[in-house]
Amino acid sequence: MSKDPLLQPLTIRGLTLKNRVMSTSHASGMDDENMPALRYQRYHEEKARGGLALTMFGGSSNIAPDSPSVFRQLDVGTDRIIPYFQEFSERIHQHGTALMCQITHMGRRGDAQAGEWLPTIAPSAVREDLHRNFPREMERHDIDRVVKAFGQAARRCKEGGLDGLETLAGGHLIGQFFSPRTNLRSDGFGGSIENRTRFALMVHEEIRRQVGDDFVVGMRLTLDEGPGGLRFDEVTQIADILRREGAVDFFNCMVGRMDTEITLVEENMPGMSRPLAPFLDTVGAFRREIDLPVFHAARVTDVANARHAVREGLLDMVAMTRAHIADPQIVNKIMRGEEARIRPCIGASHCIHKKIHCIHNPASGRETLLPMQVPASAAPGKKVVVVGGGPAGLEAARVAAERGHKVVLFEAAPKPGGQIRLAAQTTWRKDLIQIVDWREAELDRLGVDLRCNIYAEAADVLAENPDHVFVATGGLPSEQSFPGADLAVSCWDILSGDVRAEAQVLICDHTGRHEAVATADLLSARGHKVTLATIDAHSATEMGYPDRVIFHKRLAAQAVDTLAYLKLTALRKDGNRLAATLAHELTGQTQEIVVDQVVLEAGTEPLAEVFFDLREGAANKGITDVDAMAAWAPQPRPDNPGYTLHRLGDAVTSRSIHAAVLEACRLALHL
Repeated sequence: MSKDPLLQPLTIRGLTLKNRVMSTSHASGMDDENMPALRYQRYHEEKARGGLALTMFGGSSNIAPDSPSVFRQLDVGTDRIIPYFQEFSERIHQHGTALMCQITHMGRRGDAQAGEWLPTIAPSAVREDLHRNFPREMERHDIDRVVKAFGQAARRCKEGGLDGLETLAGGHLIGQFFSPRTNLRSDGFGGSIENRTRFALMVHEEIRRQVGDDFVVGMRLTLDEGPGGLRFDEVTQIADILRREGAVDFFNCMVGRMDTEITLVEENMPGMSRPLAPFLDTVGAFRREIDLPVFHAARVTDVANARHAVREGLLDMVAMTRAHIADPQIVNKIMRGEEARIRPCIGASHCIHKKIHCIHNPASGRETLLPMQVPASAAPGKKVVVVGGGPAGLEAARVAAERGHKVVLFEAAPKPGGQIRLAAQTTWRKDLIQIVDWREAELDRLGVDLRCNIYAEAADVLAENPDHVFVATGGLPSEQSFPGADLAVSCWDILSGDVRAEAQVLICDHTGRHEAVATADLLSARGHKVTLATIDAHSATEMGYPDRVIFHKRLAAQAVDTLAYLKLTALRKDGNRLAATLAHELTGQTQEIVVDQVVLEAGTEPLAEVFFDLREGAANKGITDVDAMAAWAPQPRPDNPGYTLHRLGDAVTSRSIHAAVLEACRLALHL
């Protein structure tokens, strides 16, 4: 038996979990008409194959029609889901993994303009800022109806062969009864701790009546809502009542609120702007107070922190949810002594923005289309040349080498990484470099011939006598044609250190992506006076809300002036300063701003001369068949002899890290 704390079994109400690693419930966006069909099941099956003990699913699964789907949740309010559960259970159980569902009524977090267009309900008529609905106060018949609906949803979980379930209290209807922020009632369901706990007890009593004594029932509970909300000492009292009454078998703990964008991002689902495992001490303090198993998930992304949490008794089950999106094989790699090979979760929150895809694992969320583990080629030993060592080139080289081919990778810079190395120079996004570091280590393990400081030309590629060539040379900052454009510098210039930032800087953002706001954040944090002008209604428009709201908070705190709907149209010298002309995108009116320096972000243009030099000699003439890509099929076999040639990533057009990695993977996978 292993002495690793993570590999010890845990028994809860007769259910033995084979180790201490789990994945918590989350809305993956992979449902089929609110049902967990094949795509949904395969996503979770990869985690089961990877060795974890418990995978929970169905984040915010709805139990009643006035709790409609807002972000593609499952519908546990109908018997139609039972056959899906049965198939799901059989699929997961064959790997020795337990399966549980989260059920909830969203209360005021629902949407009165979704589903059946029913008014949202809540303990009191207190609006939620994030989902923006005005709920009506629940009457006693509403309480009785919802309690019954919880019980029926639990029955469906039991009949579906699941091993257990949890209710979601934090921020949802049960938690809205707990919290003094949202429960202003003066009847038997408001006021005292005992009264505010009454609804939860009724729900869990009905659940137990429906599922019997051999079914695990837990609760996801927030431990502290911060000022004006539910306090830690109140939560421990609530938990003790639920424990004494036998209402729950475990608590799945979270910290903070989820009723605004910033609390959702910083507290409920913290990303790379927060330290690793930020709430372990709070969870540990709760576990010492409550004699029940405790689960927890919040940026526990690495094995070291996970092992520490279990070893020190801070929790009983460590939930590495987003870490398993990055690498479902975590437990298997621990057992094989391959912890160093675990693909790291970097906390980019791409899986939240573009559900459920990991920023650098293209197979996550595409389990029916891409293999999680690259299979060996039926015809290995081909010579593959990759030009460019950014994310696309690194991934193409990795996948080709995993297939069993001989790979040479040319990189012009001293180190691979491309634009990721620039992005990692900014304030809170340094963990992006792990995308590069992991691939470098994998290429070394696979024996890829990585040649840096070589600006490869066509002759260098042809000298390798390649069978397949990938050009992933990226791009350069887009050149603009307005008067005085040559007086502006790029974000690349600033982040690389090639150009010294001046005291007063105007950053003009023509894309709405990371580059401009990240540069503004970096410079303002260093004491520069920064003005950010964006062509959009607000900065970082193309970014997902997890990153966007963090940048907005940081720039506001650092007194960055943000100007909306303005596009840079001209630059001229004004003594030793620069005068920038900005045109309003809606009105056409212009204004002039005088600063020391102007930074322009307008995306990139492909740098792909070597591709064009190689195209005529390629068997496929450098054509990537779009129909084959759309069908997730191999590229057509060329009739002509010679090497195949494809462009990847920004060498095609300006795109994201995930787009580049995905494109490289799906092409190299069929070599």
